[in-house]
Parts: sequence; C-alpha cells; structure tokens
Amino acid sequence: MDYNLFSGLVIFYLIGAASSIIFNKKDRLSSYAAFLNAAVGSVFGILFSISIISGESFNFEIQGTSFLNFGFFVDRLSAFFILVISIATLAVSIYSTGYVKEYFGKKNIGYLGFLYNIFILSMIMVVSANNAVMFLIVWEMMSLISYFLVIYEHEKPEVRKAGFIYIVMTHIGTGFILLSFLILAGASGSFSFESFSGAAIPPLLKDLVFLFALIGFGAKAGIVPLHIWLPYAHPAAPSNVSALMSGVMIKTAIYMLIRVFFDFLGSGVMWWGFLVLALGAISALAGIMYAVVESDIKRMLAFSSIENMGIILLGLGASMIFFAAGNPGLSAIAAVASLYHLLNHSVFKGLLFMGAGSIIFSTHTKNLEKLGGLIRKMPVSSVLFFTGVLSISALPPFSGFVSEWMTLQSLLLGFSLNDTFVMIAFSISAAVLALTGALAALCFLKTFGIGFLALPRSQQAEHAKEVNSPMLLGMGLFAVLSILFGVLPVFIIPFLDRIVQTFTGDGSFSYGYFGTITLSGGNSMSTPALLILILMLALLPLMILLLYNGKMRSPVYETWGCGQPVSTARNEYTGTAFSKPVQMWLGSFYKPGREITTTYSVSPFFRESIRFGSRTEQIFERYLYAPAVKHVLEGSRKVKLIQTGSIHAYLAYIFVTLVILFMFVILGGR
Repeated sequence: MDYNLFSGLVIFYLIGAASSIIFNKKDRLSSYAAFLNAAVGSVFGILFSISIISGESFNFEIQGTSFLNFGFFVDRLSAFFILVISIATLAVSIYSTGYVKEYFGKKNIGYLGFLYNIFILSMIMVVSANNAVMFLIVWEMMSLISYFLVIYEHEKPEVRKAGFIYIVMTHIGTGFILLSFLILAGASGSFSFESFSGAAIPPLLKDLVFLFALIGFGAKAGIVPLHIWLPYAHPAAPSNVSALMSGVMIKTAIYMLIRVFFDFLGSGVMWWGFLVLALGAISALAGIMYAVVESDIKRMLAFSSIENMGIILLGLGASMIFFAAGNPGLSAIAAVASLYHLLNHSVFKGLLFMGAGSIIFSTHTKNLEKLGGLIRKMPVSSVLFFTGVLSISALPPFSGFVSEWMTLQSLLLGFSLNDTFVMIAFSISAAVLALTGALAALCFLKTFGIGFLALPRSQQAEHAKEVNSPMLLGMGLFAVLSILFGVLPVFIIPFLDRIVQTFTGDGSFSYGYFGTITLSGGNSMSTPALLILILMLALLPLMILLLYNGKMRSPVYETWGCGQPVSTARNEYTGTAFSKPVQMWLGSFYKPGREITTTYSVSPFFRESIRFGSRTEQIFERYLYAPAVKHVLEGSRKVKLIQTGSIHAYLAYIFVTLVILFMFVILGGR
C-alpha cells in the first residue's frame, strides 16, 4: 500500500511536468495539466505520509555502486515533512490554476508548470534520500530548479539580481554541507545515512560537522546572517512559487539539522543547542524588525519568514539543550513546539503570500503605500488575508498562538534544569520571543490597516477587483487550516508527539477534557475554551446594548478630514508613518536616512512640489557582505595577472606544474 501511494505521488508529479511541456502552446490547457496533476500528487503525498506516521517506515532501494545507491527511506520524521510539503502543494496548486492567468500570452506557462512539478518532487526526494551522494544530487536539483523559478520574469533587472544572490548563497551553503558529509563518510566508511549514525567521530570533528551543517543548511533556512537572499528572491519569484519557497522549501533545512544533531551525531554537546538558540533569537528579532519598516508587501513577508524560522530554531535549540542535558521529556516538548510552528508557518505564510499574489494580480503593485480600501474591492480576499494576519500575529485561537505559546512554555521549562547559564539564556530567549510577537502584531496590523482599510491611495487600488474562484479556493483551504490547527491542537499534538519520539525517545504531553493540553511542567491550555471565552466577550457588549435599549442604535457621523471639507487619501496615515516610532526607537539598528527633493516654480520662495523619501540600512549587507565581496574582487584582480593571453606563459605554467608533481612522486617513493 505504501509503495503504491509513493509511486502515485512520483508519477503524478512527473505527468504534470511532462504534460505541461506537451501542451506548451496552449496556455490554459498547459496550466491545468501542470497544476491539477500536482494537486493529485499532493493528495497521494498526504495519504502516504499519514500512513507512515501511523504505521511503519518505508524503504525503497535500487542497488547501485558502493558509492551510490538510489533509494528512499521514509520514517516518521521524513513523512511529517512530506505531509507539510503536500498540504502546501495542494492549496498552492489550486490557487495557481487561477493565478497564472496573469501570464497568459506573456510568459511560457509550460516552462513554469514543468519547473513547478519538478521543484515539488525534488523537495520530497530531499527529505526521503537515504544516501549522502543522492541527497546532494536532489538538493542541488531543488536549488537549481528554485533558481529558475525565481528568475521566471528574467526580463526585469531586479529579478536577475535576486537570482544571482540566491544561487551564490545556496552554493556557498552546499559547499559547507559537502564538507560535513565528507567528514562523516570518512569516519563511517560509507555515504549511507544509516552508517553515519554509528560512526565513531572524534569530538573536534563532531564540532566541525555540526558547524559546517549549521552554516550549510542555515543558508537555505535563512538564518541571520545568512538570510540576505530571502528579501530578494521571494519578491522576485511568482507569488505561488514564493508561497512554496517560504512555506516549505526553507523547512527542508530544518529537517536536515534535526537529522544531523539527533541522528548522525548522537546526543551532541550543549553548546550546539545554545548556538542554535542564539541564532534563532537573533533571526527572529532582526527579521521582524526589518519587516515592520518594509513597504514592499512581498519583501515584508520574506523578512517575516526569517522571523518565523528564528522561532522554529528557538524550539529546536531548546530541544537540543534539553537532550544534551539528559532530559528527553523536556526535549520532546520543545521539539513538538518547533515542529508545530513549522507546520503552522507553512500554512499561514502560504496564505499570506497567496494573498499578496492576489493583491498584485488585481492591483499590479507590491507597494503598500499605493494600496488602501481593498476591503470593499476584494471582500473575500480581505477576510482570508485577515485570517492569515491573525494567525501570524499569534492571536488566540488561531494556529500561530498555539505553537508560539508552546515554544514560550518550553523555554520557561528550562528553569527546571537548575543551571544559571541555562536560565539566563532561556530568559533572554523568552523575552525575545515576547518582543518578536509584539512587533509581529504591529507589523501585520500596519499591513492590513494600510492595505485594506481607509480610502484607495492610487488608481491601481481604486480599480481593484476580486480575484477568480481558484485563487480564493486555494487561500480558503489555508485559512480553514489556520483556524483548525489553532482550535484543535489536541488532535495535532499527539501526531507530532509520535514523530518526535523517534529522535528524542520520549513524549511528555497529556490530554484532558475539552481539548486541554498539559505539559510535563504542569502548564495547560485549551484553545476551544479560549474560543468560547473570546466569543462570549465579543457578544457581551451586544447583549448589554440589547438589554438596555431593546435594539442597537448606531449614530452615524462624517469622518473627520483634518479640517478639510472632503476626506481624501492624502489625509490618511501611511505605512511609513505607522512604523516611524519603531524606526526612531531603534534608530541605531535601522540607521535611517531621508531624501527630500524640492521643485521651485519661479523663485526659491515659491515651492512647486516636495518629494520625501526614507530608507533603512541593511547592516548585514553593508558591514558583512559588502566588505567580503570587495576583498574577493580585489583578490580576483590580483590573480587575473597570471592570465596574460600568451600561449608561452600557459605552457610554462603546465611545465612548472608537471615538475612539481614529478618531485612529489619521487619524494613520496622514498
């Protein structure tokens, strides 16, 4: 049964890729062939992963050489990531059938459909590969396919720049991954992942393996300071691709970090967990701080993804610390919190990216300052987008609240270790998580308020229309899941508890009546009860009014327009003004600058127009990457001196090289 389901998902993705090329000349038929086959493949993926999590592991191998066996091994952890990929693919594929109409007659739909299906299949292969060489092949395939998806609109210079930054960063990461695998293969004598688990590795080499893996997979995950490609690549890619890249592709790095620490390296040492915890805290805070002041809606969502990857790493780092301290029960709690937020983020961030795609589809702008009033123009999209806003802001009873509450609780449980350094580290991390949550709420309050409320600020927003049904259906599926994952965690957590037991060896949750979840520390939560309480509090004012007046009386007044007879969009708050207090408060981080351009008509006393612009500095790009690029270019120019263009010089280089090699052979023979 498992073999048939796995074969089904592979076959339908391949059919989707092939049929999109076959019907390449017919845009509509090519899009349906590509995305509907992908949707069917995702259904097979959901059924397959649930079957594995509920049953036994799946192993399929094609015998090859001693260097490489082509095969797949899917245990509960792999199956969980296949489930996350498949759920996201189902919603995004439905959405894509309507979204790609924007490209009809302009771009090659068959090319997009082919890349889309192979990209999804490569992600599934990444989390199910059982051999280091095969993993690197499918990892590189995933990276290259996603690069071609990022530069789909390659006629735009900013898209080509984004693609270049992405491909450079991803290959730097791949280089470090290769180094970590070579050390493991040298110690184990094989490239099989199974052999890595039992390899006897000296402590120093273990540290190197972990650090190389953290850098390599951290580049793909968008961990600060390896994050710089995200704010470029996500806005450049089509929105349906952005939903998959942010929702699931960057999560494959988390899968491998779990494999490396818990599986390949055993229990590890505690400072590894502290390093992951610190990087998670920095990523969460830096990501949301940049998101708050961003006006490009997709770039803002990309920075928010960095924040949420930081939250996932907070849970994972705490789990690593507990595990190294010999407390698998607390390690399981933190791991469940991390995986739960990973699942939730794939849903609500996918919803928000698709919502952003709907806005761009209807208004043809990503600039938040040119939106406004969309709640009347796009009422259904507004409600669905608002659901994602509530989820990512961690407001009960939506999904983000549950996983962030669990992450916070797992950090507070660190006090049970009675270690001063651990308590200080966990206290700082918990404070960062709380501050991050507050800034996230501010960020998305700004996004929804400026983008959807008040009056339209441009002609694009004024003439916006509701998007088509497939796009609404795809977003609706994610919106429903955002609510269900928040209201019914009592059904999700046992699922995750079973998964984390495979690498922590323990589970520490108990379940009571009415969806109550109790952690080993004694803290409990019931989101159904929270939902009822919120509804009661919301209905209380209505009941008081009905009892007092017998009916509701709503006086209607004109909106105050700053003293002008008619209120216009120029009287409204802008997104920049909304985030200005934060920018001033954290000026040493943002290093803000302003540009004022004044046009005069007759004399300096008569101003015709004043244009104001503000900017924030990307400190990691300026102080880390810009100097590094400068030194690389300077070194390249110096090395270039040997490229004389003379055949005599090149023959001399070859002769000198042969002489040196001959001397090594002679000396080695002695």
